Amino acid sequence: MSGSARFAPLCTDPAYRRIAQIITARITDRTLPEGQHLPTELELAEQFGVTRSTVREALRELESHGLVARRRGTKRLTVARPTTAAVAAHVSNALVLHDVTVIEVWEALTLLVPPTARLAAGRRTPEDLQQLQAAADAFAESGSTPRMVEAVGRFFEALEGTAANRALVLAHRPLLPLLATSLELMLDRVPQARSRISIAQRRIIEAVSAGDAARAEEWMGKHIRDFRRGFEVAKIELSTRVGIAAAPLPGAFQPDG
Repeated sequence: MSGSARFAPLCTDPAYRRIAQIITARITDRTLPEGQHLPTELELAEQFGVTRSTVREALRELESHGLVARRRGTKRLTVARPTTAAVAAHVSNALVLHDVTVIEVWEALTLLVPPTARLAAGRRTPEDLQQLQAAADAFAESGSTPRMVEAVGRFFEALEGTAANRALVLAHRPLLPLLATSLELMLDRVPQARSRISIAQRRIIEAVSAGDAARAEEWMGKHIRDFRRGFEVAKIELSTRVGIAAAPLPGAFQPDG
């Protein structure tokens, strides 16, 4: 009703979650900088006026999100920065639980990866080009399908590193584990896919090395479109819900943070 008083809804979050939210806000606004020790559980309990068990639950939640960590040799928790791998894993799991499909992953890659290649062409360093070439060589030399899938992931990761855009990395990286399962099926069923991937990787490296942004973007676009064609030839339903392998290869899609 016009002119009537309005009231804010009551906060129904449990106390431990409210404490975690307050500490998270202090971390993200840099009031608590990375590396700083948190107060002890007893000190936090006294400051918040709650029990130590409530504080302990709040700290457990912060630790699970990578915002605090215990340094080796000490029991004190310090403010930490979540690694790229940890953030990507959380988002990958969320995408699976939201029933994301093969076509949705492919569409997202179509939007994200070609522009990443364009950026990479303008920012490449000799070290970046070495990483890209190493990933392409690993793919060419891989004997088993799982190793090929791992090498494809490493090529994308090397391209991300070359583009030097952390926001793009965090947007793109969670998609890689979701691509792996369907890509492995496709490579087993479409023998010509291996040579087509090798050719695309070579052309992308050539364009990035030459600083040809338009060509790099064009070839990456072709490369991503080829994945969809491969899925169709392999008779993989694009409406299939994606999943994450229960036991990925050591190092597969697990970059440093």
